[in-house]
Amino acid sequence: MGVAVIQTMPLDMGDTLCRMLANLVVGRLKIRQQTTEQNLKLVFPLATDRDRRRIELAMWHHLMLMVCEIAWAQRRLHLTNWSQYLRFKNNREILRRCLDDRPAVLVTGHFGNFEISNYAFGLMGCETTTIARRLDNPFLNDWVQRFRGAKGQRMLDKEGCAMEVDRHLASGGSLAILADQHAGPKGCWTHFLGAPASCHKALALFSLSSNAPMIVGCNRRIDGQPMRFQAECVAVADPLDDPAGDCDSVTSLTQWYNRNLAVAVGRSVEQYWWLHRRWREPPARVAKRLAKAA
Repeated sequence: MGVAVIQTMPLDMGDTLCRMLANLVVGRLKIRQQTTEQNLKLVFPLATDRDRRRIELAMWHHLMLMVCEIAWAQRRLHLTNWSQYLRFKNNREILRRCLDDRPAVLVTGHFGNFEISNYAFGLMGCETTTIARRLDNPFLNDWVQRFRGAKGQRMLDKEGCAMEVDRHLASGGSLAILADQHAGPKGCWTHFLGAPASCHKALALFSLSSNAPMIVGCNRRIDGQPMRFQAECVAVADPLDDPAGDCDSVTSLTQWYNRNLAVAVGRSVEQYWWLHRRWREPPARVAKRLAKAA
């Protein structure tokens, strides 16, 4: 019923409602406030409390609006009118990668409206396979899965999917992954937005083992309006054409995509999920190595 109500709303009304809800969450409910504050202090140590609160409020507005946009997309975003809502930066590079017979590993993070980008690419016939964790709420999970699969996006559960991913890449398919997930103390530790973060080694291994180009992309809201997006290819690392040595190892490729994700986040910091538990305390041995490298 909530989705049905949202779908009937004009865009400006939905935007106003999201701002009201964001103020409620930040001012009264204080959902994930401690985690959000810790993350913002870690990444922006010189910012004032007022600046960090402003980013927190803008983030919650973005998250609320993201839910509305997922609901609106199913009724408003079509193959005949996509240009009203979406524009591309580096569009030739994006098109070339979509039409290439080689496999590809598409990497993004909890930034912008990544759900809309996958939906739009599926709408245009560029099907991808996405690795994602099932949501705890089964009803919400079913709704999100229906949205994600509506235009051909195929979902794989993150548990035990390695063999299926290998077969998919071997057949020339495209794999889409949210790369900013905490991988635990045994992950590949590197810096993300200036702070130590643990990354899953599998992302780089998928690319290196199949010689698939890794593409860092994002889809961020622009013009300060709902349902106005810019999809962008931020950078590409190709194991078969790598003069900079970014694909020399799992570590170097992991460092590469974290640097480029940070570049994307820096363009619209309020559209990153600062409530996400991305940064944890590294083991002492790892912390010493990272400090020495820094």
